[in-house]
Amino acid sequence: MSRTELTVAQRGYDSRWQRARVEFLAKHPLCVFHEKRGMFVPATVVDHKVPHRLADARRSGDGEQIRQALKLFWDRKNWQSLCKVCHDSVKQAQEKSGLAGGCGLNGVPLDANHHWNR
Repeated sequence: MSRTELTVAQRGYDSRWQRARVEFLAKHPLCVFHEKRGMFVPATVVDHKVPHRLADARRSGDGEQIRQALKLFWDRKNWQSLCKVCHDSVKQAQEKSGLAGGCGLNGVPLDANHHWNR
């Protein structure tokens, strides 16, 4: 492993996270992206709405940056339940574009900032 590669546990996804993940999914069992579209799909991923960037913070060695990243990592208000498909596609596209993806049942984009909603 190179100096810049971190293990899954070093990125924060250790046994404590696995327990918290199971608990969160038990309380929030449906994919929030599908729910917004009126569909009910089981969630399998606990996603951080705002990326925590814990791995980057740990690589930097900056104590304050690590503290802030850990705070965001463990903030349950920053968590959402997603199915794997939404996590690996819609969420990644959101992070790259800055817009929420998807449309409601009426065909109107869900993101209030989308030009169709202006």
